[in-house]
Amino acid sequence: MLSGHITKILTNCIAMHFQFFFLIIVIPKQKTMTKKEIHFEFFIKASTHTIYNCISNPSGLEEWFADKVNIKGDEYTFLWEGEAKTAKLVSTKKDQFVRFHWLEDGKEKTFFEIKITKDEMTGDISLHITDFCEDGEEKESELLWESAIENLRHAVGG
Repeated sequence: MLSGHITKILTNCIAMHFQFFFLIIVIPKQKTMTKKEIHFEFFIKASTHTIYNCISNPSGLEEWFADKVNIKGDEYTFLWEGEAKTAKLVSTKKDQFVRFHWLEDGKEKTFFEIKITKDEMTGDISLHITDFCEDGEEKESELLWESAIENLRHAVGG
């Protein structure tokens, strides 16, 4: 195994009375970090329609999720303190959920989803968040979502 160092192999080859030198550089394949799926649930006091508007359109997202949101087709560009990240809106259902895929994740099957559910017995509304993070970053992701959802609660009055 190559232990992460570049290995140089110098081969001396003589052909047709000429001396050729071949330098072969073997670069080990970079390990791709696979992200792990994480889930959170938050209770919120607002109508499903109000919440859906806040999770699906730019002005709503700007109230709690990002400083600025621009849409071009199905691509949402989120800006935080001047830093931009773009996500594709993969799926949505009015008053129920949105699912985005960060373009920087490439073909990796990752997404973040915000699903609105209403308890049939109590009428309580909760948000079920599905996201992906690197191994060891679960707590940081949890804190980020807690902060964002607190901003959402403030924005919807609940």
